[in-house]
Amino acid sequence: MLGQREIAGRSGTILEGESGANDPVGIALMSSLIVAGHLNAGAFGHVATQFLLQMVVGAVVGLVGGRTLLWFTRRVSLPGEGLYPIRTLACAALLYGAATLAHGSGFLAVFVAGIVLGDERAPYKREIERFHSALAAIAEIVAFVLLGLTVDLDELTHENVWLPGLVLGIVVACVIRPLFVGACLIPARLGRNENAFILFAGLKGAVPLLLGELMLAAGVPEARRLYGIVAVVVIFSVLVQGSLTPTVAHLLRLPMRPVEPEPWAIGVRLADEPEGVHRYTIRAGAPADGRAIADLDELPEQWWMNFLVRDGVLIQIRGTTTLHTGVEVLVLSDEDGAEQLRAVFETGPST
Repeated sequence: MLGQREIAGRSGTILEGESGANDPVGIALMSSLIVAGHLNAGAFGHVATQFLLQMVVGAVVGLVGGRTLLWFTRRVSLPGEGLYPIRTLACAALLYGAATLAHGSGFLAVFVAGIVLGDERAPYKREIERFHSALAAIAEIVAFVLLGLTVDLDELTHENVWLPGLVLGIVVACVIRPLFVGACLIPARLGRNENAFILFAGLKGAVPLLLGELMLAAGVPEARRLYGIVAVVVIFSVLVQGSLTPTVAHLLRLPMRPVEPEPWAIGVRLADEPEGVHRYTIRAGAPADGRAIADLDELPEQWWMNFLVRDGVLIQIRGTTTLHTGVEVLVLSDEDGAEQLRAVFETGPST
């Protein structure tokens, strides 16, 4: 929707986290409601118990499994580079299965394990990320095509389907989301423009259609009409909210950065895990923003700048080289100086 741009700052990160966390929560709630079969005080108690069980078990399996997987990948080597992404995929399936067998959310377990592993060093991590990015892109296309084929267009033309779907989509976008998400954002202390963008950009996609499929499979009364209503809400969200997202981001003057394809890479293979290597991206307002390298007195005594990438171009490092927002820096330093380096390069006014 944004083209070759992405939202900079915390609002983009919050929306990514919300998108990932919503899926296991929504699936757990829907499955619990379907198992309950009807709505009364006892059913609500059952739903609450099952939901909490799935969330707690899924989170625990994800945390323990993520740490175990990190230890496993660092300690156990494989004979070929191409096997590392396959092993990660197999471990993700194992975590999903283990959490499900323990009556937890397999989706949440895999999501939490991914967060645990996300910022940690691991062998062949770049190759694993590229493999799973490609796999996720293919899976997303297949999911939307298959779910789209399940939508009965004739059903959507009925007034008792498109009208409640349209009303529900407007109410969710303009009333329900601003109220509840706005309350959750109070502790974050975001700027008004970031708050407004997050409240607007709660788009609906494949997962609501999947939840509708669960209703169809369970034989819920009027499941076909309810599924049509869900499809209308998704269509409204994608066409109306989705098409307006770039305009809203521009009107709110949100910081955006270009995301250009980077087909060329420089890599160095090492037999052992490198120590003291840190990668930072200059944040707007950080002490290093707009200053020459030689003028950075706040840096620790023992440090060495290895690479400097500006606008996707590797540039020569000199003392007179000026650092700006978005510049990527690869630094060699001991662990004691890591936090000091982070404070100089990435600590901006919003942190």
